[in-house]
Order: sequence, then C-alpha cells, then structure tokens
Amino acid sequence: PMVALTFDDGPSKYTPRILDSLEANGGRATFFMVGNRVASYASTVKRMADLGCETDSHTWAHTYLTGMSEGEILQSLNQTRDAIVAAGGNAPKGVRPPGGKINDASKAVLAKAGMPSIVWSVDTLDWKTRNTQSTIDEVMRDLKDGDIILMHDIHTQTVDAALQLIPKLEEEGYQLVTVSEMAAAKNKTLENGTAYSDFVSTSKK
Repeated sequence: PMVALTFDDGPSKYTPRILDSLEANGGRATFFMVGNRVASYASTVKRMADLGCETDSHTWAHTYLTGMSEGEILQSLNQTRDAIVAAGGNAPKGVRPPGGKINDASKAVLAKAGMPSIVWSVDTLDWKTRNTQSTIDEVMRDLKDGDIILMHDIHTQTVDAALQLIPKLEEEGYQLVTVSEMAAAKNKTLENGTAYSDFVSTSKK
C-alpha cells in the first residue's frame, strides 16, 4: 500500500525538517509550492529534487484559478515553473489549484499548459486547527491505499505532525511516494487538464 503526502503553500523555514524525516525514513513527498516564495528557499527546493520529491506548482501567488483569465493562469504557471527550475528543482508535473478551486474553464487552460490538477482525498484541516495531534488523527482516521493527503509546510504544528506521521506510516506498511509515482504504480495516466483526488482502487485485484 502507498500514500502520497503533499505539502502546500511553502517552501518555508520549516520545510527542511520534513525533508530530514523523509530522508531518514526513505520516503518521498510532493511539494506544491507558491512560486513567489521559491527563490528565498532555493537550497530547500534543490534538496527536495535531490531526494526524489516532486517539486510541483501551487501558482505564483496563491491565486484562485477560477478568478483568473487564461493569460493570467499561463503566466502564473510559467513564472512558477521558471522559479522552481532556477532554484534547482524539477519542472512541475502537476498543479494544485489554490483552495482546490477548479472549473471547466481553468481545466481547459491546464490542458493547454500540459498539466494535470492534483487535489486530495484526505484533508487534515491543519491550516485551521493548527493542532499537531488533530492533524495526525485526521490522516490516520480512514487512510486507504492510494490516498492523497493535504498538509501545509508553513505551520510548525503541521511539521511536528509530519515528523510523527512519516515513521508511523512506514511502520504501518505504507510506502510514501510522490503523486506521479503513485499514479504510475496504479497504472493511471495523468491526463492534462483532468483533476485527480486519489488513486484508490475501486476493485480488489
């Protein structure tokens, strides 16, 4: 069984602690980064890529795609990609729409941009509770093979939760993989413009 830990809104000064834990436990995660934050944490972004984590896009300034024109979305994605690559990361393979807000118009733009939209199946609400134990409990409550877990690496309580969750999930037999790795393992082709919330198998093989 495998799950994808995903972290939004960073990178931040706390992110290296997550990377330390992933490295120590042989896990990987997907980081959906706000482009205008990337240059300030270039060494962290490079380390993500070096560890096999995915360096993905959360737009340039955390703007809702549903309120942006086609040109604005494309510019935001291009700026973010360029910043991530300049910092030593890999070009994003997917975009997480801020707030999970996506509509047909923005999906069509993402299709043109060559990007799938990655949402989530486990929402920890960590940004709201700012509570380490609550975040851990939300992840463990009903976790399934193929789940995509949403957290934010800008909150110290979330990072504290991640430092407990990473070894705990490994001990329970879960592989911690990136979104792309999980899609490939589940034989799913990520189609540009399509939104994915999990890779939970509906039928037992």
